[in-house]
Amino acid sequence: MISVVVVDDQELVRTGLRTLAERDGDIRVAAEAATGRDGVAAVRRHRPDVALMDIRMPVMDGLDATRAIVADPELGGTRVVILTTFDDEADVFAAIRAGAAGYLLKDISPHGLREAIRTVAAGDALLSPSITRTVMEHVGRRSGGTRPELLDGLTGRERDVLTRVGLGESNDEIGGALHISPATARTYVSRLLAKLGARDRSRLVILAYESGLVVPGARPPGGPPPDAR
Repeated sequence: MISVVVVDDQELVRTGLRTLAERDGDIRVAAEAATGRDGVAAVRRHRPDVALMDIRMPVMDGLDATRAIVADPELGGTRVVILTTFDDEADVFAAIRAGAAGYLLKDISPHGLREAIRTVAAGDALLSPSITRTVMEHVGRRSGGTRPELLDGLTGRERDVLTRVGLGESNDEIGGALHISPATARTYVSRLLAKLGARDRSRLVILAYESGLVVPGARPPGGPPPDAR
């Protein structure tokens, strides 16, 4: 069972999210909160797998609440997903920098919401498809690939996987491109998280751009032959 805390200042929205999230029976909303401060308290109390977090809230906004959750070493098992009506580029970038594992718009479908919760709970990052490219190109423009030292110590295959993660590919897609199994792709991603000191895949995406490994607008050629290592 995946546990969730919903943080939004509108009661109607919280009720709707609870109803939609719990429909299939494998997701349970453990608590709701109307402010960022109360949301952080609820996460500390219930230790959920996922926190659905609005941005614009009284007392403490969703970005500050996300930072507080990510900074707490006792809450390492909780992934924050920003769920908002705002697709402002600066907000999205700030959310990823704050440590959010996902950023979704409230026009997402009910099925899409549940799949997003499952994806993030499994350790993957998730951005709304409508904003992914804009946000990642924004990261690339800001960084300009000025930190190639981030790649020091990575093997060629790890660089291949990091490139694919930077392009937003799933483990299944990475496996298909690099001729490895999805389970092996996940192992490589876990290894990259440890080597690069990254909390989740969202941070790996940023590091792929900051290192210059991924260039905005470019895609790599097909993966190496099956025996490449």
